[in-house]
Amino acid sequence: MRTRLSVFAVLAALLALLLAACGGDDDSKADDKGGSDEPSATGEGACAGDVTDLLAEICDKGTLTVSTDPAYPPQSSLNEQTGDYEGFDIDVATEIAHRLGVDVAWEAPSWDVITAGSWNGRWDTTVGSMTPTNDRQEVLYFTQPYNYTPAVVVVTADDDSVSDLTTDLDGKKIGVCAGCTYEQFLNKELTIEGYDFDFVIDDAEVSGYDTDTTALQDLANGRLDAVITSVTTAQGYIDAGNPVKIVGDPVFYEPLSVGFDKSSDPSSESLYEAVDKIVGEMHEDGTLTELSEKWYGLDLTTQQ
Repeated sequence: MRTRLSVFAVLAALLALLLAACGGDDDSKADDKGGSDEPSATGEGACAGDVTDLLAEICDKGTLTVSTDPAYPPQSSLNEQTGDYEGFDIDVATEIAHRLGVDVAWEAPSWDVITAGSWNGRWDTTVGSMTPTNDRQEVLYFTQPYNYTPAVVVVTADDDSVSDLTTDLDGKKIGVCAGCTYEQFLNKELTIEGYDFDFVIDDAEVSGYDTDTTALQDLANGRLDAVITSVTTAQGYIDAGNPVKIVGDPVFYEPLSVGFDKSSDPSSESLYEAVDKIVGEMHEDGTLTELSEKWYGLDLTTQQ
């Protein structure tokens, strides 16, 4: 028995050495960075190249810290049973981190803190269905859009008074998330370079909320005449059994992009450029379409 065990031990040791020689240094680096054994769409990940600034810092620590707003299912929400974040934005951010060659970590600050910039290194990027409005572009870098979301009007399920959005909502009390594009739309202040908007609702009494979901709750409770939100958030609220409905066509379509703090020290510019490239690759290889159809049941990754 001892003789046989020794032979097997020698064979096992030789096999281990052979596997180690075949593996090379690249596999070790991938493991250290939290990457998978499968090669990413960018080869070995952006961290395998000559990187600088914030991207180099992320590669060194092996983690991309992402801020998101978990109050917006199915884009982003916290699964209370598993304790994990889930949704379209969560999957997009996770895939970006994978293609960089690092792990992903999460932060969930308030929306106004995210959009204000000056993050002071608390997170590296934001993947939270953010529209690259002109005012936000003053403090944040934005990638090419990874999604395009219709903004829709929602009323209570028994309200048949709204049929023409160009007239029937004038002067009405409409709820929106405070400081977001829907509020800017109602105030006729929404500007995004390369996009035109038809501000069809006049003199609305705008009520701002911490989240779209809170506004929808007030609508269902009879405190509002309508809410403007994304079709994905609206449909998710309806699917949850709440007594509201979508009326009319979308009032506008908005591009959604990944954001980076322009005031970051070290600079976030190299990280922004790497992720912009990754988003383009995810469009080209169909990953974004697949994730959109998974979470929304339709492809929202092309401009309408």
